[in-house]
Amino acid sequence: MISEATARYQRISVRKARVIANLVRGREAAEALQILEFTPKAAAPIVKKLIASAVANARRSDPSVDVDSLFISKVTVDKGPTQNMRRWRPRAQGRATRIEKGVSHIHVELDAH
Repeated sequence: MISEATARYQRISVRKARVIANLVRGREAAEALQILEFTPKAAAPIVKKLIASAVANARRSDPSVDVDSLFISKVTVDKGPTQNMRRWRPRAQGRATRIEKGVSHIHVELDAH
């Protein structure tokens, strides 16, 4: 039984979110939630909320599911569109460089042992 949850258009860069995704990939859902509770990274609350949502989705789709047997089978972090979050920064000699604010799509899948 696979349960999934997706958080799209999250205002965090892909590189920062992938650090947290790699931290919890393959772990038990309860263990991952506890690790993320005390992880001082910006992506930790986003991924924690997403895993809690996937657990709730599993419980809703099959009330007899054992929540303790759920583990994180797949976590992906993909780049979202940046057309709304572009800024320009003045540089030397009249030039300008573009600043792209990161947007991420995060997808979590839970599976039972």
